[in-house]
Amino acid sequence: MPRFLHTADWQMGRSYSRFDAEDAAALVEARFQVIERLADLATEHECDAVLVAGDVFDAQTVSDRTIRRVFNATKGFSGPWIMLPGNHDAALVESVWTRARRLEAVPDNVHFALEPGVIELEQAGLAVLCAPLTQRHTYSDLTEPFNSLETTEGLIRVGLAHGSVQGVLSDDIDATNPIAPERSVVARLDYLALGDWHGTKQIDERTWYCGTPEPERFRNNETGQALVVNVAEPGERPEVTQVSTGRYEWHQWRETLAVDSDLDQLLERLLALPESSVVDLRLDGSVTLVGEEKLLRALSIAEARFRSIQCDRSGLHLEPTEDDIADLKADGYVGEVVEALRTKQQEEDSDVAREALAILAGLLRGKEQEAGQ
Repeated sequence: MPRFLHTADWQMGRSYSRFDAEDAAALVEARFQVIERLADLATEHECDAVLVAGDVFDAQTVSDRTIRRVFNATKGFSGPWIMLPGNHDAALVESVWTRARRLEAVPDNVHFALEPGVIELEQAGLAVLCAPLTQRHTYSDLTEPFNSLETTEGLIRVGLAHGSVQGVLSDDIDATNPIAPERSVVARLDYLALGDWHGTKQIDERTWYCGTPEPERFRNNETGQALVVNVAEPGERPEVTQVSTGRYEWHQWRETLAVDSDLDQLLERLLALPESSVVDLRLDGSVTLVGEEKLLRALSIAEARFRSIQCDRSGLHLEPTEDDIADLKADGYVGEVVEALRTKQQEEDSDVAREALAILAGLLRGKEQEAGQ
């Protein structure tokens, strides 16, 4: 019974410029570590091969160090790896793949599918039909030749491709690099291993996207996985097992705060997230001064606890209650300033007014605490 690991979209060399240096470095390192986990999984599950369905690299211009580290990370699995060029690392005449060979960085058990055709792994019981991208965008279905490709009798026919199954994925997916939805049937494939869609997705009983093994964006589409595939014999339905591989969880929340309980529920949800979280939070609505203080304290704790948290509060208005104002003991001129900032924020939707009001409230509270000592 041939068994193989299906993975794709490693995007090695990807940068994380929106994050600070420490977090960006950790997210980059996680992508190397996930290759090591994939190798360990392939060994643990006694896989006969690892198939990588495109976009091993994020760009043709990745550093030599990145190239060497990628192939060093595969050493935990001594069986064959087949790596297919995708749209980010297409098999150009001069490419990241040819550079890797010049660097002599490629282990003997790693095979590049740089040309269309069949790679037969007789010992593994697999015939892999490959449709590499030789340019970033194509407008014809490169898997069509699978229909006429012959393979040795008795070997499991597995297609390996990178692109968009037509009429199945979201409307915002590019129309380039199309793949016919019926390809597994008309090409007599036992399994069609796809890359390009970064989430795990089943197209039909023989066609799957595995998704990226380490999340790299805020999109809830079943990322951070690989697929272990068993095919008992040619023609049999494949048995596909989803295996978690991701180190970090990415969460993007868009929340509107209206009453105190909204804030309390939000902070409870934050507290429930694991430390391996990467959080992008945008808040709208309104919050009292007491609520703002509670929010800022929670965000400060989260910054130290999570891998990363970024919070956009530009749409969140400060609306002090009468109790807030009384607690500030802001009378006379200071009280007039507080009221002016409240009005300016409400009338002009001013970020400056909101921040000024928060700063002034903090100063007044600090002065009150000092006086009470």
